[in-house]
Amino acid sequence: MTIRALDWLIARPIAHRGLHQAAAGVIENSVGAARAAIASRYGVECDVQATRDGDLVVFHDDTLERLTAASGRVDALDAQALSRLVLKGSKETIPTFAEFLHAIAGRTPLVVELKSNFDGDLTVAKRAAALLGPYSGPVVIESFDPTPIAFLRANAQALGVAHIPLGIVGEATYGDKDWPMLSPAQRAEMTEFLHFPRTRPDFLSWRVADLPHAIPFLARQALQLPVTAWTVRSPAQAEAAAPWADQIVFENFTPT
Repeated sequence: MTIRALDWLIARPIAHRGLHQAAAGVIENSVGAARAAIASRYGVECDVQATRDGDLVVFHDDTLERLTAASGRVDALDAQALSRLVLKGSKETIPTFAEFLHAIAGRTPLVVELKSNFDGDLTVAKRAAALLGPYSGPVVIESFDPTPIAFLRANAQALGVAHIPLGIVGEATYGDKDWPMLSPAQRAEMTEFLHFPRTRPDFLSWRVADLPHAIPFLARQALQLPVTAWTVRSPAQAEAAAPWADQIVFENFTPT
């Protein structure tokens, strides 16, 4: 898909994990953060990951400690147990992805990032497809991991998501410190964008600190693919990203 075909995606800034403000009791990836973004006419980006019973919750971290009073891995609990956990500093609980979609109800563009352990498990991709296939509203799916995106690309018709654009989230390098789970082959594939023939992304989301970069530049200029910049945390970063990206994924300030 070209920039023109995805003009709805880049028409307005995209609130990273919703328009959250912890000091005001609006926590990232919560229904409240999504509603706040909608009220301010922003798009919404969210993270989804698998539960023990194969459902999805909207939650970024692999573990629960930072945002709840519980501990341990998210995927060690089932969806019902997770949905009872209160988010720190609020009265809200961890939303299931189905609840989150119901709350948004197509009122703003939604960017769904599939979280991954980079182990080939397609649970998140399959469940996301099942929930998003019948969803009525502007939505895209993205991931750092090429494997679920390639799976959705190859099976989009059968999964009922051929109408949903697919994207890759990327950055310039994938070092051992931040990406210890990657094999050398995975690291090379992601760094050099060697997965392109199987992922064939409709858009890219690129780390703002790594702009300009050849991969998003060529995708945007030669292939006319939209590029968003993540995660923009100040007006100065937004200004720096403007020549190289079509829209920003932001937090900690309110862009115009």
